Amino acid sequence: MGEKTMGVTERDTRARVARLVLEHGPITASALGDRVGLTPAAIRRHLDALLAEGMIEIRRARPQTRRGRGRPAKWFAITDAGRSAFVHAYDDLATSALRFLAEKAGERAVTEFARRQIADLERRYLPVVQEAPPHLRVRKLAEALSGDGYAAAAAKGPRPGGGEQLCQHHCPVAHVAAEFPQLCEAETEAFSRLLGTPVQRLATIAHGDGICTTHVSPRSLRGEAGEGAPEGPAQAGPKAIDDISDEESGRTSL
Repeated sequence: MGEKTMGVTERDTRARVARLVLEHGPITASALGDRVGLTPAAIRRHLDALLAEGMIEIRRARPQTRRGRGRPAKWFAITDAGRSAFVHAYDDLATSALRFLAEKAGERAVTEFARRQIADLERRYLPVVQEAPPHLRVRKLAEALSGDGYAAAAAKGPRPGGGEQLCQHHCPVAHVAAEFPQLCEAETEAFSRLLGTPVQRLATIAHGDGICTTHVSPRSLRGEAGEGAPEGPAQAGPKAIDDISDEESGRTSL
């Protein structure tokens, strides 16, 4: 009986570790241990088991991470198989709710819902991005997104002077956004306001791409967009949404 109970506890803890990697990865074993409250030996045991099952994978230290001498840090990230293993009951419920909303109130209502959902995130991120100089805003936005589990990073554009790219390696609403792109569109609009420059979504996890990639215009990176604060989240709020015409409600700001 005791072994059976212990087995259930082990499985529950392992599932929790896997979910933390999904939501916060790439993440180190030390950070996982702190979140779960496990000893280094215990967290390594769970990570080894998840690696053997193909649920997670090891990534070496991020390029931005500076360490002293010694072995490079290991970062653990969820695999495609690991992501698929999670039950998407919440996604199914959210998708059904949005289908009902679209059927009863129309696509405009779905767009309004998406913008209201992103408004809280925009309000929280605004001070972080606003306080940074223009050339650091994309990086600060990526750090804020990573804090919410998006595993985001800023990267240079493919061409010199061609702006930057904001890359999100995880999307909590990918399965829902696959049917309702308004969620991605509202997020893209918010990024443009936060950064104070036009942006363009190049790829999304919802559409089958491995990473959500957003191209950021180089204007704000050179300070050409002005040193003032980017537009606040009020434009994404309910009052601004009510003023949007039916024709504009489904259009993404680029």
